[in-house]
Amino acid sequence: MIIEHRTYTVPHGTLDDYLARFERQALPVLRHHLGHLVGVYVSEIGPLNQVLHIWAYDSLADREQRRATLDADPDWIAFKQGNRGAFIAQEVKILRLAPFSPRPGQPSA
Repeated sequence: MIIEHRTYTVPHGTLDDYLARFERQALPVLRHHLGHLVGVYVSEIGPLNQVLHIWAYDSLADREQRRATLDADPDWIAFKQGNRGAFIAQEVKILRLAPFSPRPGQPSA
């Protein structure tokens, strides 16, 4: 399993608008294509005005295939066009679980 950790920084004062637009337009399409949403988080301490999306995939190949189908979806294309200029910065990390780590959605021992 791999984890994709995406961090988006939005301009001050636009977080609520971005979250509403994301929930209404993007999230249904993302859930349909990407599958396992671990969570969407908002920064409270440290760098502010950040939204973190965390997704789980079986492998890099699984992620690649799912993102390819997402990128071909007309609803996703429309969201991306309407979302242009919404971010100050974006960072994407791919993480691998340590052998002893619980999998997302499973209780820890």
